Amino acid sequence: MSTEPSSPPKQANTKEKPHYAGHRQRLRERFVNGGAEAMQDYELLELILFMAIPRRDVKPLAKALLAQYGGLPALLAAPVGQLTQSEGVSENVAIALKSVQATAHRMLRQDIMKRPVLNSWTRLIDYCMATMAHEGREHFRILFLNKKNELIADEIQGSGTVDHTPAYPREIMKRALELSATAVILVHNHPSGDPAPSQADIDMTHAIIRAGEPFSIKIHDHVIVSRGGYKSLRSEGMI
Repeated sequence: MSTEPSSPPKQANTKEKPHYAGHRQRLRERFVNGGAEAMQDYELLELILFMAIPRRDVKPLAKALLAQYGGLPALLAAPVGQLTQSEGVSENVAIALKSVQATAHRMLRQDIMKRPVLNSWTRLIDYCMATMAHEGREHFRILFLNKKNELIADEIQGSGTVDHTPAYPREIMKRALELSATAVILVHNHPSGDPAPSQADIDMTHAIIRAGEPFSIKIHDHVIVSRGGYKSLRSEGMI
C-alpha cells in the first residue's frame, strides 16, 4: 500500500507585534471612552504623533518634547524651524503639531468674531492667551470693533524682538478708518513671562488714544498677555 508524503509541519509565526501596537489601540480606546480629561498631556501628544509617525513607539518622544518645551502650549507655539531641530521631530511631525494649534486658534477666533466683544471678555482673553502668551517674540495685535462693539477684524500690526514691538498710531488709525471701525482693543505679549506694562507700553497706549480722538475712534483697552497671565491697562487704571 502506497502512502502519500506527509505535508511539512506548519511553522509557528514567531514574529510578534511590536509592543506599542497594543498600546496605541488601548490609548485610542481610553480617549474615545473617557475623553481628554482622562488622559495626561503626554498621552494626548501621543495621539497627535500617532498620525505623523505610524510605526514607532512615540511615548518617549512625547515625554521628551514636553520636558524640553515645558508643556503643550509652548510646544505647539514653537515655529516649525525650531521644532525640527528637536531630536525625533521631522517636518511632517512639526506640521502635524502646528496644524493642531492652528485649528484650536481658529475655533477660538470664530467664537468671538462678529460678537459684542465687551460682553464676551473671558472668551476674548482666552483667545489672546492661546494665540500669544507663549510666543517667543513680541507681537502687536489690533482688534477692530464696529459701533455695536462687535469684532470685525483681528490683525497683527507688527512683530518685533523678544522685548520690543514697534506700534505706529497713524497706521492703526488708517486701518481703522479703512475698516469703518469705531473702536479698537490693543493686545501685545511679553515673552519674558511678566505681563506687567512698562512705561513704554503706557506711553504708547496714550499716543494711540490721542491719535484716535480726531476720528472719534475709542481705545477700549490695551491687554498684555504672557505665560504668567495678563494685565488690562484699563482695569489697572492706567487709561
